[in-house]
Amino acid sequence: MGGSLRNVAVRLMYDGARYHGWQVQKTMSTVAGTLEGALSRLCGHVVKVHGCGRTDAGVHAERYCANFRTASSIPPDRLPFAVNSLLPPDIAVQEALYAPDDFDANLSCIKKEYTYRICSSRIRNPFYSGRAYFYPFSLDIGSMKLAAGHFVGTHDFAAVRSVGSPTKTTVRTVHWYEIEQKDALTELRVCANGFLYNMARAMAGTLIYVSEGKILPEELPGLLGKKDRRLTGPTVPPDGLYLTRIWYSGEVGEMFS
Repeated sequence: MGGSLRNVAVRLMYDGARYHGWQVQKTMSTVAGTLEGALSRLCGHVVKVHGCGRTDAGVHAERYCANFRTASSIPPDRLPFAVNSLLPPDIAVQEALYAPDDFDANLSCIKKEYTYRICSSRIRNPFYSGRAYFYPFSLDIGSMKLAAGHFVGTHDFAAVRSVGSPTKTTVRTVHWYEIEQKDALTELRVCANGFLYNMARAMAGTLIYVSEGKILPEELPGLLGKKDRRLTGPTVPPDGLYLTRIWYSGEVGEMFS
């Protein structure tokens, strides 16, 4: 170890089934805590990582960004192989680079895409256990798409957030909400400039209510306007949720393109 502290950004992916979310907790196994332990061993000093968002317990990430500061001389192109040898199989660093000094994985993020996966077969598929929401009924994809269109744009999303971390505003901009069905697996993909606590899962639960006829697609704007969480659909389980894409400017953005 030597020299000044450099800001390192990493691209990683993880299966969140075994973890109590991203954020470090004293008594629970978390993704950040596991990554910090491996990086601290590798760098020879205590490492604190900053993540691009607080994924909940059981939520997965196909693409995730974190940054940390280190005086270690390990070159970024060697770091993934070195740290992965110290990580469990369900977390893998894909790429690393020196980021600008003011880069922060959370604050520098432009937008994010979450994908919610639903397995709607009559009989459960063991290979999707912990990785998709088992819903043993057919889905009305047409009605769900009509309703999802009402999520797009800048709205107050208080009606699809759980009470959690306080936020200055519940207004967010949703860039798209796409629904694609491939055999028994349905993917709900939503991209926004930011997400409220449990927002992606509450949106998915609301669209399932639309599929079941409990909410009509044309009722959604009115429900959002009432800002009452009790009037929309349930917060579906975390095991079907994945962080699938994230956007940054500059070199870090190229790493995620």
